[in-house]
Amino acid sequence: MALAQLDKTLQQEILALQREGRAKPPERVITGYLPPEGERGPRYTLQGEKKAFLRMNSNSYLSLSNHPQLIAAADTATHRCGVGPGAVRFIDGTFIYHQELEQRVAQFVDKPAAKIFNSAYTANCGLALTISSKTTHWIGDQLNHNSIIRAMRIAGVPSANKGIYGHNDMDELRRCLDAVGPEIDRVVVIFDGIFSMRGDYAPIDTILSITGEYSGKFRDGVITVVDDSHGIGAYGAAGRGTVEYSGGSPDIIIGTFGKAFGVNGGFIAASTTLIEMVRQKADTYIYTNPLSVADCAAATKALDICDSQEGQALLQNLKQRTQQFRRGLEQSGIESIAGPHPVVPVMVRDTAKTRALVNHLYANGILVVGLTFPVVPRGDESMRFQINAAHTPADIDYVLEVLAKGTVTIKK
Repeated sequence: MALAQLDKTLQQEILALQREGRAKPPERVITGYLPPEGERGPRYTLQGEKKAFLRMNSNSYLSLSNHPQLIAAADTATHRCGVGPGAVRFIDGTFIYHQELEQRVAQFVDKPAAKIFNSAYTANCGLALTISSKTTHWIGDQLNHNSIIRAMRIAGVPSANKGIYGHNDMDELRRCLDAVGPEIDRVVVIFDGIFSMRGDYAPIDTILSITGEYSGKFRDGVITVVDDSHGIGAYGAAGRGTVEYSGGSPDIIIGTFGKAFGVNGGFIAASTTLIEMVRQKADTYIYTNPLSVADCAAATKALDICDSQEGQALLQNLKQRTQQFRRGLEQSGIESIAGPHPVVPVMVRDTAKTRALVNHLYANGILVVGLTFPVVPRGDESMRFQINAAHTPADIDYVLEVLAKGTVTIKK
């Protein structure tokens, strides 16, 4: 009955999280999908609710999750090979669909090779486990995603072998590089492409220019890594992400199929030698079953669609709806963080007002994420809106109208 004793302690910890405002609310359960109709984009039904909801909190930037070609590809692969691999990759768990997706994503991001993972989170962990050593020094942006931070901890990177620069502060990046000791053989500079809570992006071209100056100082050089999970597929003229938008390609690209491409899984793309070492050393690749063939086939189809005329149309609509929403915020005097990415924060700067606005939007059939203290510092409370390609002009107008009414009410 030891678990009963443990449960008492855990219940107190849960209560503490609730008092501190850090507890996650109960999870809403989606029960159905309603396809676009007329001027209205797709809607979702929720358990216990009679009305349908417009999702403004989805990472599915290209709105491909319900695309009939992805569903058909997943169905065909499943009927051919089954619903699960039955083994890890190196024990005959590799199917032709895994190989095809790896080749396709390497081509998509213009790298020699790629290796797929169950998520970008496990890809980051796998990379850190692969290339870390006692003489490796890691440098990262202050606002890097949790998966990057956790990856360093899992890989056992000591604090002496870490450097953190202020968000997009290139002078601090240079100071971090200057501070690396002579005992270091390899430096890894890692950063998000798109910073998911803000919608701004890393200046990759500048980062590459700075790191290039230091590469000769270390035996293995200065390796640059971008996690472009929110950029791949949704950003750049051809959907190649922050790399395309900024005009510079790091040595290693980490990405996901779970956002713009609407499926599951992540990847590392780099040189053939590094990818082979990932296959040999990355625990999060070696010791777990891979993606299903259905996920792989659907992700491959999503990449094909992104490279088609349809994909270009989706990207164009995504860009137009993002501009429409950002213009509407500006015209209403609502504060945001400038940028072209479909992640659009609304700065409320007050916890109670943020929660009230989230509830106001929910009452009007709109799902949005609120970020409040202590999850973010006091004064940085905000809501994160995410534009998707299936959103219509009427959808965006409706969200702006509801939001404007809510902000007026809160101000009063």
